[in-house]
Amino acid sequence: MANKTYSEALRELQDTIQKMQDPNCDIDLLAQYTEQALQLLKFCKDKLHKTDEDVRKCLEQLAPTATP
Repeated sequence: MANKTYSEALRELQDTIQKMQDPNCDIDLLAQYTEQALQLLKFCKDKLHKTDEDVRKCLEQLAPTATP
């Protein structure tokens, strides 16, 4: 999943959720879909946290430094 973008992972997550919500979803596949969804959620969460950290660092560089 390392080469996947956030947008790709989100689309894949949405597709997986749709499969899980399908009334004709094979019960044997439900555990597989659940595991896949959890992995995609973790990937998206990590990407969001990393992006948040990067933005904060950029903003800190822009802020004037206080002198005592």
